[in-house]
Amino acid sequence: MRVFVDDDTCRGHGACLAGCPEVFDLSDDGYAVTLVSEIPPEHEEAARQAAAACPERAIRLG
Repeated sequence: MRVFVDDDTCRGHGACLAGCPEVFDLSDDGYAVTLVSEIPPEHEEAARQAAAACPERAIRLG
């Protein structure tokens, strides 16, 4: 499973980082970035939950 963050939509709430720090981090500017492009299977469920928790819906999984 791949993960993408829409840089134009992210507002830096950090819900993704709180939900799945193995996949997400915050840039120096405070916006979400991905640590991996392919989510390891053991983190897929946490990444799904983190994406669902994003108030801006800036995260896309596919």
